[in-house]
Amino acid sequence: MLSPDRISDHTSDPTLLTAAAADYDVVRRAIGHIRGHWREQPEIEAIAEAAGVTPTELHHLFRRWAGITPKAFVQALTLDGARQLLRDSASVLDATYEVGLSGPGRLHDLFVTHEAMSPGEWKSGGEGLTVHFGFHPSPFGRALVMATERGLAGLAFADPGEEKAALADMKARWPKATYVADQARTAPVARRIFDPAQWKPQQPLRVVLIGTDWEVRVWEALLHIPMGKLTTYSDIAGKVRKPAAAARAVGAAVGKNPISFVVPCHRVVGKSGELTGYHWGITRKRAMLGWEAGQVGAAA
Repeated sequence: MLSPDRISDHTSDPTLLTAAAADYDVVRRAIGHIRGHWREQPEIEAIAEAAGVTPTELHHLFRRWAGITPKAFVQALTLDGARQLLRDSASVLDATYEVGLSGPGRLHDLFVTHEAMSPGEWKSGGEGLTVHFGFHPSPFGRALVMATERGLAGLAFADPGEEKAALADMKARWPKATYVADQARTAPVARRIFDPAQWKPQQPLRVVLIGTDWEVRVWEALLHIPMGKLTTYSDIAGKVRKPAAAARAVGAAVGKNPISFVVPCHRVVGKSGELTGYHWGITRKRAMLGWEAGQVGAAA
């Protein structure tokens, strides 16, 4: 499990990510109950029953998985919690753009460096591009990692039995590319993404953004949202120098983000603070935000 107190000693142990994936099945059920009952601030006994484990098991699982208790997780995902995170989002984004940095939260983030493919390469549907892919365990279920010679190009998620659909969804984005199953090649990339001990500024994760000019500009803006913070679609529109752009247009570009989690589209919410839809499932979005809250808290 990716607990803060163990991870530094086991950065290359794949069994930790396997345990994380197993834990996520329980977490997913727990979050499903929280999502339906967060206004009631459910007690751990009710959440545990819905997840199919004992309260003690759920308490320890959450501590391992996210570094926070189930109660703290509920609080982090309530509407009031989202609004609290949003209160300083505009000032945070303004400051990070002005100084050219990705924000104070990046101290605990993935340290990403990126480039974008040319419009011509995108228009060709990925023709001439070779994409290596593999499925790997992660704290958020099965992760589909897709990498090119230039860097990480795709990251998707699938619940059990949904792997084929997830792969087909990603292939449809670049229909003319050549796809090669190569789990051995993508395994180090998966560890680099999901093991916080490997989030080092001197070893940035290289990603390549493949999309329209508009989509790439929105995705680049997402990289400026610090871990532990949220922003809105309208704020993103302002940052890409399109203040008149409809939030719906920004939302469409966010929804097409091919590198989930790394390019943190899960940190974008509705204007009211409501946790809006997510291509890989609203439950997974909630899980990511809660897990990140634990990581930031552990590093504070």
